[in-house]
Amino acid sequence: MPAPYPPLPPPDRVRSPRTGWTRAHWEALADALLAGVAPFATPGLAQYRLPGRTSWSGVVSDGLEGYARTFLLAAFRIAGAGPQADPELVERYAAGLASGTDPASGEAWPRLTDCSQQMVEAASIAIGLHETRPWIWDRLDPRIQERVVDWFSGFVGRRTWDNNWRLFQVVSEQFLASVGAPYEQADIDGGLDRIEDWYVGDGWYTDGDGRNFDHYIGWALHLYPLLWARIAGEEDGDRAKTYKERLTAFLRGHVHLFGGDGAPVHQGRSLCYRYAATVPVWMGALTGATPHPPGLTRRLASGAVRHFTERGVPDERGLLTLGWYDTFLPSTQPYSGPASPYWASKAFLGLLLPADHEVWTAREQPLPVEEADRYTALPAPGWLLHGTRHDGVVRLYNHGSDHNPPEPADAVDDPHYAKFAYSTHTAPQSAPHAWARTVDNHIALVSADGTPSRRTRIHPLGVGDRRASSWHAARLAGDDTGHRIETTSLLHGPWEVRVHRVEAPAGVTVREGGHPLADVRQPAAETGPGWALVRSTEGLTSAVVGLYGWQETAGVERDVEANAFGPHSAVPWLRSAVHPGGRSVHVTLVVLSGDAVHPRQLREAVAVEVDGPAPGEEPGGGAGSGTGDGHVVTVRFPDGTELRA
Repeated sequence: MPAPYPPLPPPDRVRSPRTGWTRAHWEALADALLAGVAPFATPGLAQYRLPGRTSWSGVVSDGLEGYARTFLLAAFRIAGAGPQADPELVERYAAGLASGTDPASGEAWPRLTDCSQQMVEAASIAIGLHETRPWIWDRLDPRIQERVVDWFSGFVGRRTWDNNWRLFQVVSEQFLASVGAPYEQADIDGGLDRIEDWYVGDGWYTDGDGRNFDHYIGWALHLYPLLWARIAGEEDGDRAKTYKERLTAFLRGHVHLFGGDGAPVHQGRSLCYRYAATVPVWMGALTGATPHPPGLTRRLASGAVRHFTERGVPDERGLLTLGWYDTFLPSTQPYSGPASPYWASKAFLGLLLPADHEVWTAREQPLPVEEADRYTALPAPGWLLHGTRHDGVVRLYNHGSDHNPPEPADAVDDPHYAKFAYSTHTAPQSAPHAWARTVDNHIALVSADGTPSRRTRIHPLGVGDRRASSWHAARLAGDDTGHRIETTSLLHGPWEVRVHRVEAPAGVTVREGGHPLADVRQPAAETGPGWALVRSTEGLTSAVVGLYGWQETAGVERDVEANAFGPHSAVPWLRSAVHPGGRSVHVTLVVLSGDAVHPRQLREAVAVEVDGPAPGEEPGGGAGSGTGDGHVVTVRFPDGTELRA
């Protein structure tokens, strides 16, 4: 494990027995991140042109992104320090404002135009200017203030993408209003009204139309409405009260998305923002809209940041890279440039709380997964969470988030949304060469040439206590026919049992993959009749065990440079006999655990019964498979527990 960068204060095991982190650690990390980008500033300090892949918006936009996102971090650091704010840091970002809004500087920021990346960055600058108003805005030369207002005025009446981007316009125009500049109230009201269409209950929004559930709900949909209220002075208004109630509800489930080692679940897009996943807990503390005691808030946030610093984030240059631990471009999106990871700055929102606030002074309390095994149903996004205390692993079973527009629009699949499961300890196989085979956490109809079907649009069927269900239409290359696959995840102890009812054309095979493990060295592998297993050097095990409907064919898919967690990865899989066509039932025990796993014994000890065929069923299914509608699948575990699908 790399030595942490930067050198941090000594741990405080009295106040923070779980992480050792205090406010001083957060301040030291903030200072190191700001120091790390300083050598890459343009002469007028308006852009930070960091090394790395250029985004699709180009180098100038990327340079603005470097300024805006690190300014957000600087703003939290300045406002949190108050009278002790670093004057050089204040001057550095004030000078950048002057250059960035000066057309003659050679470093001028691009104008705000419809749906331009500049809109994203303008929102960070607006928030930073509001939070540092006594130190920066109020001290700017009036001519510079006019130039800043002129640049922000490009938002007025403009069109944004119809998702979380609506809120960038809201906070930016509210900043204009706060400094007495022209703005359009209809833009603000329209953006805030629009997110009401996306609220689905229990504190959850979808990010735009469709079923777009991921970390954006916390670091955008809950963040910006309450920042708007802060800028508008409407913190006690009706809208803000609603946002606080929703945030409180959201946080009850959100706390279960973090593993015992502090890692957030690796699911969704823009994962290079890393510990920005902690934003909603800080916003809850900042607004009083939280169900968590102060010691739990700090433990969650500090644990997530410490998780990354202990694994080489930032790197030896003091930079955040495009990846999870190391640079890994397949887990990023084309809109991400070298400075994109600095949306992690949002995680430092807690520095706005004074040093004597109880969230900084209370003794840390354990995460839920550190106290007991947890099963958490989140019906709104269609997720079931499963945390096990002994190894700290949290698994997310995905029966609802696909990141697709509503029907009848075409649907596509994405490795960060299409999988049946994600976790705090694994990442999907997302490199293009591995994604083409899509083995991990997927059930596929595989054609004779080896091409697998995809899981595109996910149709939730329900989430409840220890069970979740959905269906999708599996499509084979060159075949527009959708073959329905219904899947139910059943949880017991450290295990998931996946029950699939498959409709398939004759001649395909059915393949099921488990969790991928990635490591600095090749994971160990074992296979046997109807089971396969891989194990990392740290003792994490992933296994699949065929309980019903599978032949004895099993194996391990190995790959290189396919996974954000390490250069060598492996996935255990099962495969059926050639399908005769019609319907079949397949039951798989899927394991991701820090325990020793004994697949032979599990295959013998876990019993599965499938009720007889319903009248009028279609034939098919292959050896050992049940077929047709009307089946009840009963899974019986060694301790006598029975689960049914």
